[in-house]
Amino acid sequence: MDTTIQFIHSYWAYLVLLIVLIATFNALAGFFAKREYGAKDFRISLFALIVTHIQVLIGLILYFVSPWGIKNISNLGMGAVMKDSTSRLFAVEHPMIMILAAVFITIGYSQHKKRLLSHKKFKSLSIFYTIALILMLSRIPWNLWF
Repeated sequence: MDTTIQFIHSYWAYLVLLIVLIATFNALAGFFAKREYGAKDFRISLFALIVTHIQVLIGLILYFVSPWGIKNISNLGMGAVMKDSTSRLFAVEHPMIMILAAVFITIGYSQHKKRLLSHKKFKSLSIFYTIALILMLSRIPWNLWF
């Protein structure tokens, strides 16, 4: 079961990264070009929110069924996990940072809905989506992606 969830989580991550990249660049382009916020911009930012939340749910399931998640902490103890960089990445850093990235996307999306002016909508999306993208890129297990 965990291999199926791992497969889904790994390949859904490509979609998440692509959509968050698109949403971030769209928000930055709209902000700097002082463009009017439209339906396309709404859909792009909403799609980034949705795919990110789905990825977090898949990741949380994986965290509890995979031997690299909570089972690793239970078997080795937190001290041993923290001393090993690979174990620490999968059991602590990756899940925590990715959840934090999803929180930033959620905050950015929520904040932009409260804004009335296009410039302020793009500003909220730009700030929070960029932070989320940087966080995601910092804790992707790149050695497994290539």
